[in-house]
Amino acid sequence: MNRLIIYLTIWLLTGPCITMTAQDSVPPVYQNSARKAVMKLSTSLESGKSDYSVATDYEALAKTLMIQGEYEKAMNYLISARQLFYKIKNNEKIARVDREMARIQEIQGKIQEAILSYGNAAHLSQDTNFIELNTNDVNRLKNISNPVAQSPYIQRNIELLNTSYKPEQQEDRVAAFHQMANVNLVMDNKEAAIGNLNSILSEVKDKPVETIKVQREIAKVYAADSQQVKALASLQQSYDMALKEGHTIEAKKSLEQLVEQYRKGNQQRKALDLYADFMEKLEPLVKSDSTLIDQKFFQAHEARIAQLEKERILKDELIRKKNTFNYVLIGSIVLILIFLVFIVKAWYSIRRKNKKIALQSLRREMNPHFIFNSLNSVNQFIAQNNELEANKYLSSYSRLMRNIMENSNKDFTPLSTELEQLKEYLDLEHMRFSDKFVYETDVDESLDTDHISVPNMLIQPQLENAIWHGLRYKESGGLLKLSVKPEGNSLCVKIEDNGIGLKKSNELKTRHQKEHHSRGLTNTRERINLLNSLYGMHITIEITEKEGDDEDTGVIVLLRFPLIV
Repeated sequence: MNRLIIYLTIWLLTGPCITMTAQDSVPPVYQNSARKAVMKLSTSLESGKSDYSVATDYEALAKTLMIQGEYEKAMNYLISARQLFYKIKNNEKIARVDREMARIQEIQGKIQEAILSYGNAAHLSQDTNFIELNTNDVNRLKNISNPVAQSPYIQRNIELLNTSYKPEQQEDRVAAFHQMANVNLVMDNKEAAIGNLNSILSEVKDKPVETIKVQREIAKVYAADSQQVKALASLQQSYDMALKEGHTIEAKKSLEQLVEQYRKGNQQRKALDLYADFMEKLEPLVKSDSTLIDQKFFQAHEARIAQLEKERILKDELIRKKNTFNYVLIGSIVLILIFLVFIVKAWYSIRRKNKKIALQSLRREMNPHFIFNSLNSVNQFIAQNNELEANKYLSSYSRLMRNIMENSNKDFTPLSTELEQLKEYLDLEHMRFSDKFVYETDVDESLDTDHISVPNMLIQPQLENAIWHGLRYKESGGLLKLSVKPEGNSLCVKIEDNGIGLKKSNELKTRHQKEHHSRGLTNTRERINLLNSLYGMHITIEITEKEGDDEDTGVIVLLRFPLIV
């Protein structure tokens, strides 16, 4: 009865005192790191740092909360970190976060979810060791009810973590040793379990709270193995370190286990003395314990973080909508430009086709006049009963017309073909006006007439004008010269006659002849303009009347074409 009163008194004194002082207790390093993590995350969110920086801060806060046992909060921050790493497509960081999530899910007993998370981590990473580490954890959890089957996977992870030692993998090493210790205990190999727990002590020697907790675990194993002396020694170390480091709650937990061991060993006096010692040190211990979490501080900053998260999400949404609008606007402008380009291209295409049609039309205008004159010549030969000349004329005429028709749809023709047609034409006109003129042709020998192109049927009208409006009025002695020579990058065609000249020819013409001559010259100029417009050429024509006495009359026509090869 007295013992019960004593225990109740101690429980009433210690329990409420500690509870009123703080709801939970965390080690100084973790308390300080928790505050730092919260403040750093708040600053990152407020200052609008990069997604990577914010995600990293989420992850750091989550790790701190995991150590404190705040698994739900830690999971929420890991989810936020994962979303941002996913946004920036950083698969390696996503894999690391997935592994941390798997560890929480495993602690919470959500084995299937943990298997899935470990599997995702292995799938996303490119690090072969990390992939094997997670794959082993998947297989370990799949054999959770079979410790013997689990053991090789845990051992392989320990080997991997020891081979490629990295400071950031300390939590993985601690977890692996814990897993192996648990397997050892299930298989009743307490010595191996203590060995693995001692390995954890080596890993966490600079972390007082974790050291205290592991010492308590070691004590439990010793106690289960009936090694009371070692159990008490380990618990005493745990208790002394908790008092030294100023960890009220951890000291209380170690004290409770010590008292339990003393009770089992029928050492109630030592238990009461230990409680008395603890009560004496409790008040100064609580006052000096700077590691007790200020819940209001943490909650206030959590609320601030939540608000900043909402603002960041809203900002991202506004940016996304703005970008969407910009993309739609740019897309619309591009479509309009494409449509305009299509319209302009179609317009230019139609315009070009119209010009080509107009060019063909102008070219074909010359043919009826030539045909009419030729038929008159045939009629004249027949009227003179000169059937031989008429047949000869018709033969040459048909050959010329065939050549003209074959090339009628072409804007350009080889110079050799054009010269051949011009010769046939001049031969026909000479047959008709044999007593009026003779003609000469002079083609520069350096010209490759088969590979040089000239506008089709543009020279012939100038020869026709020279004959019909200049030379045919002479009684005799008419001379028509056709010369073709290169001039730099141009081809110069010179047509020179010693006919009656432009002035006198106009005086002799009827009104109809004047209109036809004017139309023929206009046709030529229009064709030149169309050719220049369609093909970007620079074709020119110059018509000059010779100035001299009555004996030195005539016209010189100069046609210049770009030298097209």
